[in-house]
Amino acid sequence: MVRPGRVARHAYSGTDAELAAVSPTREAPAGHGSSPGVTIAPTRVSAAGLRRPRLSTRRARETVAFYAFVTPWLLGFVALSAVPLGMGLFLSLTNFDGLNLDSLKFVGLGNYARVLRDPDAIYALGRTAIFMGVVVPLALLIQLGLAFILNEPVRGRGLFRTLFFLPYVIPPVAAAWVWKAMTASDGGIVNSLVGLVSPDASVNWLVDQPTGVLVSFSVWAGAGAGMVIFLAGLQGIPAELREAALIDGATRWQAFRKVTLPLLTPVIFFQVVLSLITALQVLVQPILLAPGLTDLSAVPPRDNYFFAVHAYNQIFLQQRFGYGVALLWILFAIVLVMTVVLFRTSRRWVVYYEVEQ
Repeated sequence: MVRPGRVARHAYSGTDAELAAVSPTREAPAGHGSSPGVTIAPTRVSAAGLRRPRLSTRRARETVAFYAFVTPWLLGFVALSAVPLGMGLFLSLTNFDGLNLDSLKFVGLGNYARVLRDPDAIYALGRTAIFMGVVVPLALLIQLGLAFILNEPVRGRGLFRTLFFLPYVIPPVAAAWVWKAMTASDGGIVNSLVGLVSPDASVNWLVDQPTGVLVSFSVWAGAGAGMVIFLAGLQGIPAELREAALIDGATRWQAFRKVTLPLLTPVIFFQVVLSLITALQVLVQPILLAPGLTDLSAVPPRDNYFFAVHAYNQIFLQQRFGYGVALLWILFAIVLVMTVVLFRTSRRWVVYYEVEQ
């Protein structure tokens, strides 16, 4: 029943103005059971009243934005990482040489078993291990020492930080040419310095001491980046802890060994993992430091013939794509195993701490 003076609204949620526009009123005719003076609105429903909930909510907009940002990366990962990795794994199980698609054969694990019979691969793996064992601890010590020096309030600290970091941003090709000029047997600055002590000495460093030159080059090129990381770790250690140790009578060496070094172990762990992976994958530097005019087809001296260099030669110089890719997968397995071992052993020597606010 509709009360007098009221308007009946059926299934409509619009405003009064909208209702008046879309639903003109009329008087109820007499004799139809309606009381006189009752105004009845027809049961017409506006399209706005049946409108569905809008999809442009905040959650929907965030979802659309997320997929819009992640889609380019996801497409790049699939096209440039996942698909090449899958193709590389497949090629490592074949005799592919770049051109024999019509005679492609599946050889299974034959390429992987061939590594054990390849003396060059065994030799290259040994030289890689020696290089890694020398350059990683030496680089970490130099980076940590530079960070400690530049963490002190010395004059020109910002300038020295820039100078030490500069080799890291120099392109490897340009840096290698500078080092080749410095170590040249005729007119090189290194031989000039040696000549101050022994005037008759003339060492062809790139031939006689290629590993020493490569180790020095690698340490010099990466010292700046490691220094910045160690410096950030040192500045994250509360100074109150060292000051408390010194007040209690500890020497500076004891404060470093008992306070600073344990709290710096997370940064050391990160640098060890990163340095090991970099040392195992070294490729460009030995080729660029080969004697003479260097291009990407140059073969470095035997002492600098590393595992990644051997895989590169097998793929691009010997056209043994299947075998070369198998070498790279073996290198990946070695890196993975060493990384897992480091993470498992880190529980015994890495100290994680939280500073209470």
